[in-house]
Amino acid sequence: MSIAIYIFSSLLILVTFLPLIKNDYWTFRVCEYPRLQKLILNGLALALLFQFAPNTTLTIILKVTLILTSCYLIYQISPFTPLWKKQMLKAGRPLADQQLKLLVSNVYEHNENYKGCLEVIEKANPDVILLLETNQRWKEAVKPLDASYPYSIKVPLENTYGMLFYSKFPLRNEEVRYLVEVDIPSIHTQLQLPSGNWVQCYGLHPTPPVPNENPRSTERDKELLLVADMAKDHQLPVLVFGDLNDVAWSYTTNLFLKMSGLLDPRRGRAFLNTFHAKYPLLRFPLDHVFCSTDFKLIEIKRLENYNSDHFPVFIHLQLEEIAESQQEENKLDADQEDYEEANKKLTAV
Repeated sequence: MSIAIYIFSSLLILVTFLPLIKNDYWTFRVCEYPRLQKLILNGLALALLFQFAPNTTLTIILKVTLILTSCYLIYQISPFTPLWKKQMLKAGRPLADQQLKLLVSNVYEHNENYKGCLEVIEKANPDVILLLETNQRWKEAVKPLDASYPYSIKVPLENTYGMLFYSKFPLRNEEVRYLVEVDIPSIHTQLQLPSGNWVQCYGLHPTPPVPNENPRSTERDKELLLVADMAKDHQLPVLVFGDLNDVAWSYTTNLFLKMSGLLDPRRGRAFLNTFHAKYPLLRFPLDHVFCSTDFKLIEIKRLENYNSDHFPVFIHLQLEEIAESQQEENKLDADQEDYEEANKKLTAV
């Protein structure tokens, strides 16, 4: 019994600190995902050690290490709870013509509940929609959206990386780009709010670091950092959104925020776990909306699932002239090590 508890405790400690090794191989990167789950298991391991393990030197070492590990995990999780300072401020006086409602949803390509998807969209009534994992079958099934969303960019693919982008607002400079991999698209476009202001949008869905798709995170990280460079240098307000196949707290996502200067509306609020919709104990925040400091938040929430493996994300934003000066200090600062790490990832092959 004691040996099993020792092995369990040691493995927990290992998977907690393994992501500190900045290696792109999937075994290192996937260990970043389950922070809350690791914290709960740390508590279980401690309880088992106190209840069943003999009071040996090894037991004491494991108890102390698990307590320190739990404190480390709590520190990592805290930014995504109301205990932390909000990175993105709540909107002030309503400005109807400066508002934007956005829905992002990975539909799961093999899902056939098209009606459920359309019902979720109708209920949320977003101004902009990004549907991911959409093939030709999905493109045909959601054709009713064309009536309410006259502007669109459609990239149906049969490789689970298709994208359908719909907007009630006018678009310009629409591009479908393949930044890193020849079969993985991203959508780049500008949309015009009713006020006349233009917003730069990037819709992304890079590949995850998993054995059956891509054993390394190199391509995903490179795509994110390429977009971070574009976002940082852009003169317009910027939104980056999609299924990024990375958790909100990973070092790559933190590096993206530092290099782009964008804000994460979940910080100081909630995890907003979106995947896996069918396994409540194995859920992580993989679907994201990042905003430039020009925006303030009205609402962000997870919507109902319609047989996908992801929950949709809905966010309601407001563009405000004074937002940038009020939120500038909320951006994550990059140091020399961050610039070196970003450059290393951008030049990786």
